[in-house]
Order: sequence, then C-alpha cells, then structure tokens
Amino acid sequence: MKLQFVPYHLQLKHPFRLATGSRTSTPTVQVRLVENGIFGYGEASMPPYLGESLDSVSQFLSGIDSSDWNLDNLSQILESLDSISDHDNAAKASIDIALHDLKAKSQAITTRELLGIHASETPITAFTIGMGSKDELRVKVQEAAHFHQLKIKLGGPDDKEKITFLRSLTDKPFILDANQGWLDEKTALNYLDFMSTKNVLLVEQPLPVNTPPEIWKRLKEKSSLPIFADESIKRLSDLHQIEELFHGVNIKLMKSTGLSEALKMLQLCKNLGLGTMIGCMTESSCAILAAAQIAPLADFIDLDGPFLITNNPFETPTVIDGKLQLKKEHGNGAIPIENIYPLENQ
Repeated sequence: MKLQFVPYHLQLKHPFRLATGSRTSTPTVQVRLVENGIFGYGEASMPPYLGESLDSVSQFLSGIDSSDWNLDNLSQILESLDSISDHDNAAKASIDIALHDLKAKSQAITTRELLGIHASETPITAFTIGMGSKDELRVKVQEAAHFHQLKIKLGGPDDKEKITFLRSLTDKPFILDANQGWLDEKTALNYLDFMSTKNVLLVEQPLPVNTPPEIWKRLKEKSSLPIFADESIKRLSDLHQIEELFHGVNIKLMKSTGLSEALKMLQLCKNLGLGTMIGCMTESSCAILAAAQIAPLADFIDLDGPFLITNNPFETPTVIDGKLQLKKEHGNGAIPIENIYPLENQ
C-alpha cells in the first residue's frame, strides 16, 4: 500500500470570525492511499486551536511506512499509529479516513455498511453563520436558504443584539456556539436565559476550557438550555471526565483521530445518556462525507464544511430538505474533481 499526501489550503467564502479570532483560509493536508489500483482519500484539517500545522502533519505522515499494511488488520494499524504520539489527532484522522475509504471500496460497499450502519440520509445539518456586520449576516442567512437549522457563532459583546437581529430575518431553529466566549458563570446564565426564548436547540462551549468542574456542574444544573462540550473534549478518554458537566458533546473526526474512535464515542455517549453532535472543522467533502457515514447515529450534525469554501477539490454533497444525502458510491463517497497530487506521486 502506498501513502501520498499534499498540502492544500481551503479558501473560505467569507472571513470566519469567532470569539477567539478570524481567518480567511484553513490549511489542510490531503491524503491518498493506493492499493491494487484503488484509492482511499483522507484529510487533516488544522484550525489554529488544535495545535497542529502543515509541518507537524507532514512530519507525522513522512514517518509512516505503509508498504506492508493489510486492510484485514485495520484496528491494529490504527492502534500502531496512535502509539506514535499522544497528539497529532488530525494527522491520525487523515489516515483513519483514507483506510476506511479504501477498505470499504475494496469490499464494494459503503463505509457506513462496513461499520454496520444502514441509512440513506443524515439528520438535518446546520449551516454556520459566523460573526459579522448586519449586512454580512443578512447575506449569510440568504446563502443558507436550503438549510433548515442555523449554527450561530457567538462570544462577542453584542450577542443578544445579534440573535435579535437574526430572529428578524429567519425563524429557523438555532444551534449556538459561544466558542468559550462567555467568560464567567453569571454572564453565561444571563445569555442562556435570554437565548432560551429564541427557538434555540442547544449551546456549545459557553465557558472557557479551563473553567473549574464545579462551575460547569452548576451551569448544567441551572441552564435553561442544553449545553454541549466542544473544545472541552477531544477523545474517548475525555468522556468520563466531562459526563457530569455537560448535557452532550460535539464529536469531530479531527479531534477524535478519525472514524474508528468517533464511533466508539457515539456508542459510549448513548450509554452515558449524553446527547451527541457530529461536527466539523473547515473541511472539504473528503472529511465531511467520511463523518456523514456515522452521522445517522447522532442527535445533531454540523457538517457544512464544503458549503463554506470556494475551492473544494471533491464533489459537493447534495442537501435535500436540510439533510445531507449519503452517496451510494463505495467507500466514504468522496469523488475528486481535480488532481491535487504531484505527477511524480501518481
């Protein structure tokens, strides 16, 4: 089996503004595994807060010898990769995604069938509305016409005004993401009470990651809305540390090291009585369609990455009635529309 990879910057349609900063692009590394003429595609996306970079991912992938990998030993391969370091989650995810794609294709089935999931569509997916002026927000809401839920990025001083304005434009249900932007318990409770009257489904990460557990517990008890962990959780091992602090969790392939662990997280959350969301970073259809394979098992999904970028190197997924339609193609369903690999790698 041959491993190939190349850096690729995803360009955003609009500047992506959060409580913690703004950017116009996101670096990724696009991965391809080749065996017997079959391609398996993977992706590592690296928003700043993950702590990974093009250099770190490339260094991780450069140290991998895939020549003797056997798809029958998928679990052992992933365990071996995980043992290389205690971080590099997105880099590991790129290999996990490509391996699942390749194995499912080699068996002429979809990845969800490989994982024992039988579905033709996902739950309704949210479309993200970042921070911006009223004119920018109006345009973004118009662009989201085909989506039935909106995910609103908050964490600024004008959050109430922003939600009030958005409610003048649309009555679609909101998922709110404060991105750690509400800095204390009193502020968070005030906002949560206000937002609870605005057709809001849940709020992600209202307080900073370093908030003491006893404050999270009180917030969970007093909150008038469900609160979901995002930055406070990455992997399966984190779940037992936060199960009493949140009503649910946002599971992302780039945090969890890929499909294998994300599926285990979904299953454990169900056992613990925690709500689940399958979310994403800024990602192309490659990683989004991989996440979509397990999305039917989640309560909420936020898989809008391909709709927020201008240079998706794969076919854009279809959305019908607000739901991502799962492709019938074998594997994850990512179909390249341009060759991004150097000719010497063919």
